Amino acid sequence: MAEGWVRSLELHFEYLQMRDGDRVRCAIYMLRDDASLWWEGAVHAVNLTTLTWDKFKEMFYGKFYLANVRGRLTREFMSLRQRDSSVAEFIRKFDRGCHFMPIIARDAAQKLRHFMDRLRPTLHRDVKLMRPAGYDEATACAF
Repeated sequence: MAEGWVRSLELHFEYLQMRDGDRVRCAIYMLRDDASLWWEGAVHAVNLTTLTWDKFKEMFYGKFYLANVRGRLTREFMSLRQRDSSVAEFIRKFDRGCHFMPIIARDAAQKLRHFMDRLRPTLHRDVKLMRPAGYDEATACAF
């Protein structure tokens, strides 16, 4: 739920072209229930004028998205293979896993290589023959 909440906020932030400080203020406004109670205590440990969206997310995930869960999801992504999954299912899992490995997700060449290496061998060969220029093209070729 924590990840979904942050991701939905980020979609709105991108659409509205919100600045970093506005993102933090909006997220704080949107907190409810346990998260709102958490913030009442956490706010005393930060300077709101310099709090960035990334730092807010780090604090939020630290409280509501436990490290062992993030670690497990990271390990699952690193060991992800297509095997018998459909292309659509594999791409869905790959895209979700990229969220936990920004070092791969932000490097286009590494993301493409990681995706290609995890396709089932016959599909890997077929997609490689099409010489995709990037991840989006590789996923289109895989379909």
